[in-house]
Amino acid sequence: MTQNDLETETINAPEFLQGQAIDSHVHFWKYNRQRDAWITDEMKLLQQDYLPEQLALNAKRNAVDGCVAVQADSSEAETYFLVELAKTHPFIRGIVGWVDLLASNLEERLAHFSVNKSIKGYRHIVQAESNNFLLRQDFQQALRALGPYSYTYDLLIYHYQLAAAVDFAGRLPSQAIIIDHCAKPDIKNKDINQWRFFMRQLGQMPHVHCKLSGLFTEAAWREWRPGDFYPYLDCVFEAFGTDRLIFGSDWPPILLSGAYVQWKSLLEKYMENFSREDVEKIFRTNAIRFYHL
Repeated sequence: MTQNDLETETINAPEFLQGQAIDSHVHFWKYNRQRDAWITDEMKLLQQDYLPEQLALNAKRNAVDGCVAVQADSSEAETYFLVELAKTHPFIRGIVGWVDLLASNLEERLAHFSVNKSIKGYRHIVQAESNNFLLRQDFQQALRALGPYSYTYDLLIYHYQLAAAVDFAGRLPSQAIIIDHCAKPDIKNKDINQWRFFMRQLGQMPHVHCKLSGLFTEAAWREWRPGDFYPYLDCVFEAFGTDRLIFGSDWPPILLSGAYVQWKSLLEKYMENFSREDVEKIFRTNAIRFYHL
């Protein structure tokens, strides 16, 4: 089976999920080599445009009828770009944008963007910062400015930044936080103990959620087996339960290591003995509730 076959194959989703799932984590871009320098030649597959038209048909074939578009570039231009896409593509149920959370005029910029109801939250790419960036008081204070707008915060970190993330989340008990990509555990090297320790601590905080996304690219690209992910899924399901876990694909970066159909079907296989209600939570209702879709 070719990569293209995998991308267009229709999975045998549970009947009650046909056309009902929401993908909480996708990206769109018009590729620009200078701006998108993070897409290295090792990721050559991503060095092209990825827009809603390219995702919509594949998502429909895989029983997904809506998505949340998440910023990939740290600029207000990115937020405007996603807002415009949401206006013309109803498939985009909400967006996670970008503003400079450390800017002196943050409150002014949040008010400016608040007229766009498609914006559900914001993200800062913390994985590119120092390990202790989240301990900065000015950044923690900036997150408090999101509260009046009921904005969510997507927390993008590597596993080795988790200690600071626990402190960070503990100081913001009223801010809805969601951990992107399960905090990027080192699946490739089967390193789990320290990651699991901190994820369990985060799971004890009721305002913290976690996305079931981005794990394919933390494993050995295209050399993984489904069982490689099960210990990590066991941990987050134990830590967060089915009320605070949300399905996401991380399309198109997922294509570096596998196909959309493979990730969604892997999660469905993992949950095959869960109740219908719990499956619906993971694949749809938790996303609606968290992001106010």
